[in-house]
Amino acid sequence: MMIQVAPIAPIGVSIPSQNRNKLQPWRTRKNGDNLPVFVSKKPGRFGNCRCQKTDRLNDIIGKEINGAVDMVAAEMNANNVLVDRIVADQAERKPRAGTNEKESQIEKEAWSLLRSAVVNYCGSPIGTIAANDPTDPSMLNYDQVFIRDFIPSGVAFLLKGEHDIVRDFILHTLQLQSWEKTMDCHSPGQGLMPASFKVRTVPRDGDDDATEDILDPDFGEAAIGRVAPVDSGLWWIILLRAYGKFTGDLSVQERTDVQTGIKMILKLCLADGFDMFPTLLVTDGSCMIDRRMGIHGHPLEIQALFYSALRCAREMLTPEDGSADLIRAMNNRLIALSFHIREYYWVDMKKLNEIYRYKTEEYSYDAVNKFNIYPDQISTWLVEWMPDRGGYFIGNLQPAHMDFRFFSLGNLWSIVCNLATEEQSDAVLDLIEAKWNDLVADMPLKICYPALEGQEWQIITGSDPKNTPWSYHNGGSWPTLLWQLTVACIKMNRPELARKAVVVAEKRLSRDGWPEYYDTKRARFIGKQARLYQTWSIAGYLVSKLLLRNPEFAKILTCEEDMELLDACYCLLLEANPKRKRARKKASKSYIV
Repeated sequence: MMIQVAPIAPIGVSIPSQNRNKLQPWRTRKNGDNLPVFVSKKPGRFGNCRCQKTDRLNDIIGKEINGAVDMVAAEMNANNVLVDRIVADQAERKPRAGTNEKESQIEKEAWSLLRSAVVNYCGSPIGTIAANDPTDPSMLNYDQVFIRDFIPSGVAFLLKGEHDIVRDFILHTLQLQSWEKTMDCHSPGQGLMPASFKVRTVPRDGDDDATEDILDPDFGEAAIGRVAPVDSGLWWIILLRAYGKFTGDLSVQERTDVQTGIKMILKLCLADGFDMFPTLLVTDGSCMIDRRMGIHGHPLEIQALFYSALRCAREMLTPEDGSADLIRAMNNRLIALSFHIREYYWVDMKKLNEIYRYKTEEYSYDAVNKFNIYPDQISTWLVEWMPDRGGYFIGNLQPAHMDFRFFSLGNLWSIVCNLATEEQSDAVLDLIEAKWNDLVADMPLKICYPALEGQEWQIITGSDPKNTPWSYHNGGSWPTLLWQLTVACIKMNRPELARKAVVVAEKRLSRDGWPEYYDTKRARFIGKQARLYQTWSIAGYLVSKLLLRNPEFAKILTCEEDMELLDACYCLLLEANPKRKRARKKASKSYIV
């Protein structure tokens, strides 16, 4: 049983006494289950349901963070908002995706399945369940709405012109952010978003003939491994920005409660710690790969989402709310993070040769081998696998350790959010094209390559029977990654590569029952424990088709190169490499790093 207490106000936020009760949108039920219950007098779908509507939450927070906004940050945010308004207005005037071309039979089936996965809360759609497999008697938590799983569903609904479900999802999940989260008497930091939630219909206290809806969130305290979802809040910010850019409705992101929610996520991510690196330090299993797979530390997927969320949040934070310190912290982190990933995570044939010749045990401010990487870490498979043309970002970097596995989501989203340079972005797509038989084969796309095998698999995964070699997270093929590949290809003006992958997927997805993942090196088998009619497999395919039909809509997810960040990164690059100091230039604008 969880003990619920009133949420603590974010650091620097003062809450007037008359508004404090508004931060407790639940009531405790008599049977002892302290599940969040929203109460309203307006009847909903379930007879006398008294669920609170999201449009009544405008005045949750009374007082914002104190402090004046400096002129640079204010001007930057004002310009970003103005650009977003223009792009959104243009999008509103264009025909919605899917109206210029007839839908195929597979697309019609996919839309029917996606809509059948929609979950209603008080009579209104609020999200999609993870899977809707009629052949599976044990749903586990696949009947819940997962934050990360809903992202492709939300994007698909936006592109189809169905915006309400995305808006309600954003606002209702925001309400979950402030609730008490406890496991073994310990509570994580403020700002944590849940991994998932479930809508439950229960009898109303004192009235056996009436029911009410409750939202039952899981912040990781019930998850396998009990790992908090680091990526949930990052994906939430990305979807919030996409909603505003596509619909032109900026009123959602400008709401006081939404602005406070953004800040709480940022404060959690930007909090000071012991780490010397600008990357986020996380445990194993804190993202899409939610089981033990040796990604603890600074996994690329989290860094790409972190960078993307920072870029999106910087656009959406309103300048009049005293966010100067937060904006400066974001700018500094963006500079350091982009430099760190571009310089130290990148490998191609030239970089591999440099690592192969590294000297170790260098004690110096000007050391070339800053992380004391031992050249023997370069595996035989990598020497043979790396193409002459192409490259990628490694999966992880820590002292004396480079994880050379190729992780698809991290590399693709680095392209989407412009964490990668233009040259690096093209090189990643070159590598995918060159290694098509390894990364795509009979079904796009390998979640990582290669798989852990033998003793390495035993040690790193703990002999996980679900993550056996070339299965699930250990080299399995995930159809949902098709939409990230499509966005990356469109951004780099190479849509033909995405179309080729879609053609491969269309041969089997519908026939196989829209599986969660595929097994074996070439993805020839449906995953041994894969759920059928997996919602994000369906939604990922639909997003790819809609974006390829109207590629201009990919801009709601992408970020362009920020020249100020690029200028600052160039200066850091010169500082980091003593051989380049003679060609040093001054940045057009100085930053505290």
